[in-house]
Amino acid sequence: MSDHISGPRALAEPIADITDVYAFPSPEQPGRLVLVMNTLPFAQPDDHFSDGLVYRFRLRRLSSRGEPGPRLFHVAEPEVTVDVLFDEPDADDHQGQRGVVRTSEGATQAFHVGDDNSGSGGSGGATGPLRAFAGARWDPFFMDAPAALKTIATGQLSFAQPGSIFMDGKNVLSIVVELDVAALLGPDDEQTGLVGVVAETLTRGRLNVRIERVGRPEVKNLMLAPKQFDQVNRDLEIRDLYNMEDGFHLAEGYKGAYRARLDANLAFWDSLDGKADWPVDESGAHALRGVMLDDFLVVDVTKPYAETGSFFEIERALMNGEPHRTCGGRTLNDDVMDTIFTLLVNAGLGPTISDGVEGATRPASGSFPYLAAPNPEPPVPPAHV
Repeated sequence: MSDHISGPRALAEPIADITDVYAFPSPEQPGRLVLVMNTLPFAQPDDHFSDGLVYRFRLRRLSSRGEPGPRLFHVAEPEVTVDVLFDEPDADDHQGQRGVVRTSEGATQAFHVGDDNSGSGGSGGATGPLRAFAGARWDPFFMDAPAALKTIATGQLSFAQPGSIFMDGKNVLSIVVELDVAALLGPDDEQTGLVGVVAETLTRGRLNVRIERVGRPEVKNLMLAPKQFDQVNRDLEIRDLYNMEDGFHLAEGYKGAYRARLDANLAFWDSLDGKADWPVDESGAHALRGVMLDDFLVVDVTKPYAETGSFFEIERALMNGEPHRTCGGRTLNDDVMDTIFTLLVNAGLGPTISDGVEGATRPASGSFPYLAAPNPEPPVPPAHV
């Protein structure tokens, strides 16, 4: 699931559905940050990117608040945006759909969809400020989604060993942008190396309306979607409201609804091992509530690429009052679901809670554009999805 089909609008407009976001230091070149946005669940061979959307990455410098608490980071106001735009597909153009990357700092790079090398020539090469790829790719997300849904429905951990990837071999439409951190983000005044990353899809034109935004995986589908445990907003489908929010600054209007839903669902996940491992204060606030509402990936761009074990490591270190060890963010081959389930169920104080899926059938590589080639015959989504 990750962020696949994360609300009614995503189901109604799947072309705007962000399925996953990844951010990690380049494994090939120090000083470069890789951003990946995967879209369109169950993409088929004849699908194209939308010329009516802006595919946007937003980056902010972060610094630690300096003490454990419900909010871990100060978010700097200056923001760098990385927009990816596509032309209307032209059936007569043998080179296929064209795209361009534009940053708020004035850097641009044109490319052709599906061409691994079209975004790496000239100023957009590995030594320039930008490098880009867009095209169909094998969906890198791995999780036993039916077992997770069964866990929510039954209140019992339902993961088999081994598990299975739901409709393995499905494709997504992927956007990969690699950028020079110093050139595009400027100096790190706090000297922390920390950068927050959010991905969005927005309508294209004079008025940009946010359709969806994604930071960490599974915040919407596992932590906000279940309604049955929330006694305050039991009938409210909350994810579309959440999608329209600014990922770095939530508006006041619906904060109460998000807090109530998270408190209820985080308590449910914590109960699955038969004991409460996370503290809850006198108001009922779960210890993870504020951390999860800061819903952006956190990357330390000064640390080297780490294939596994980096997801949520920075946040967890700050919660424990310790220095972090890894680059954080989210890499393509990291088993983030085991990290998430273990965090939610036993706060990392017990055994690993595994969904039984250890990796993708076709893992990502260590070279640009990183994601595995698409399945030429991907599965078609079931009628109820």
